Amino acid sequence: MKNIDRVKQSIEAIISLSGVPEDPVHSKNTLQWVLQLDPHADQAMQIAALGHDIERAVEGRKVRRGDFEYYDQFKAAHSRNSVKILGEIMSECGLDDPLIEQVAELVLRHEVGGDERSDLLKDADSLSYFEVNLPHYFTRQGWEETKRRCMWGYRRLSEKVRPWIAEFTFENKDLTALVREVIEEGRSRRPR
Repeated sequence: MKNIDRVKQSIEAIISLSGVPEDPVHSKNTLQWVLQLDPHADQAMQIAALGHDIERAVEGRKVRRGDFEYYDQFKAAHSRNSVKILGEIMSECGLDDPLIEQVAELVLRHEVGGDERSDLLKDADSLSYFEVNLPHYFTRQGWEETKRRCMWGYRRLSEKVRPWIAEFTFENKDLTALVREVIEEGRSRRPR
């Protein structure tokens, strides 16, 4: 357990240095969502929740959106890079290979899901994006890019948690309107 605590502390320390101001809160909030969705989430899931976006906090190793033609290519590279960095941390802290492999698989698939565990992490990450990251993203990126990113995030949510987005409130009325628009468009684009 001591090694797992060291891993979590290392992840938090690295993410606290991120140039993206919401990253430290998003990391912890994703873990909170994981535990809300699955109160018995194991250590692999908890480590993956904390560290899924760690590459954004490591200067010189960040993946840049502009280097990719398609957003999904960028997200896949982001996931692979986070896996590498987390693998180094977990190895240095003495975690065993099976646990490292479980965390790696979860983080590798956190953007796309595909099985029950990675779907849970994907949902927690998306819920945290809407709850924590969205106001910051909107301030940096404006309406059109934020709407595109929100639509991408809304579509990746499972049917089970998608309605929760409508319950989020924002101080910025424009942001509230944008999210409502995304929800309506997301509903109308789904097959019936």
